[in-house]
Amino acid sequence: MTRKPGRPFFANPGPTNIPDSVLQAVAHASIDFNAPEFLAVYDAAMAGLKRVLRTEHEVFAYTASGHGAWEATLVNLFSPGDVVLMIDSGYFSQTWAAMARALGLEVRTLGTDWRRGADPAALTALLREDAGGRIRGVLAVHNETSTGVMLPPAALRGALDAAGHKALLLVDTISSLGCIEFRMDAWGIDAVVGGSQKGLMLPTGFSFTAASPRAMAAHAQSRLPKYYFNWSNMLPRRTRSFVGTVPTSLFYGLAESLRLIEAEGGIDAVTARHARIAEGVRRCIARWSETPGGGPHLYCTDPARASDTVSTVVMPAGHDAEAVRRVASERFGVALGYNLGDLGVGALRIGHLGDLNEPMILGTLAALEMALAIAGVPHGRGGVAAAMDFYAAA
Repeated sequence: MTRKPGRPFFANPGPTNIPDSVLQAVAHASIDFNAPEFLAVYDAAMAGLKRVLRTEHEVFAYTASGHGAWEATLVNLFSPGDVVLMIDSGYFSQTWAAMARALGLEVRTLGTDWRRGADPAALTALLREDAGGRIRGVLAVHNETSTGVMLPPAALRGALDAAGHKALLLVDTISSLGCIEFRMDAWGIDAVVGGSQKGLMLPTGFSFTAASPRAMAAHAQSRLPKYYFNWSNMLPRRTRSFVGTVPTSLFYGLAESLRLIEAEGGIDAVTARHARIAEGVRRCIARWSETPGGGPHLYCTDPARASDTVSTVVMPAGHDAEAVRRVASERFGVALGYNLGDLGVGALRIGHLGDLNEPMILGTLAALEMALAIAGVPHGRGGVAAAMDFYAAA
């Protein structure tokens, strides 16, 4: 394969770009995970992670991707035959539901329009029908990476409270944490699933669950089989996580990524940057859509729910999103996300999260605009200029 000069642009919604200083921190020499000098780094990193989660509750960590944290959360909270309600929002909610079924749980589904996300009132109505309180948990994906649609966790908590229902509220923040506002304790979330490879700007392989006191009480009664993921096995350990070896190098990286977040002005400044960059992306896509017969457009149809970390772009009928992705990759060295799940459309995904600034996303948008032209996809001109105008004025 012929080498392409310059640095590739990675605009996939996960994993994401890793800052050079984090890569250097991860390249730490092996160290005893019980050594005092490592435990000082570990404690500081876990305290920083709690600040990002905005929680004072327990956090359990695993050497696993986000899927491992999904499983750990389910087996620690539920027993065989328990009923859980999945808010169906896209590919990842459906995958989490499939995992729950495989583990022996009964899964009910709140169907939604994937392009708009769940209506909290519909959740309240469904829970009110569960007079016997059989539903033990409500599962939601905060930011659905396949569709680019966000759900409001605080409103979901309000829906449970309005129904007077005692189910636990479980929220997946894998593609939102560190990028989109999230407040575990203030919003009354019982269990939060997160991972290393997106907003935390780390390599894949470290994930975690934050658990409220209600979740810990449910854990004490849970009977699904578990060992490596068993929180009760973790609590007596000095790290209160990991049944087995601690991935020490990732914690040096986490300490550095948390330092970068603080150096930017803290988590509020980071989420504001993501919102600003996402708005420029949306303005670009809106301009592309302005062509006779319709051009590429945003999959999400509710502006209030549009994701600040990933934009799913639908091609006009008869045009191949994969062909556009291929041109962007092969001609311009830009890696975009492919369509996940059955959206019923030809779509690609632009990741705009993690270690990212305006020139980086403008490079991605420019390459994609050229790829649209090369692939013969009709689109309105001036999308990149619209994003530039927004960034210049913001």
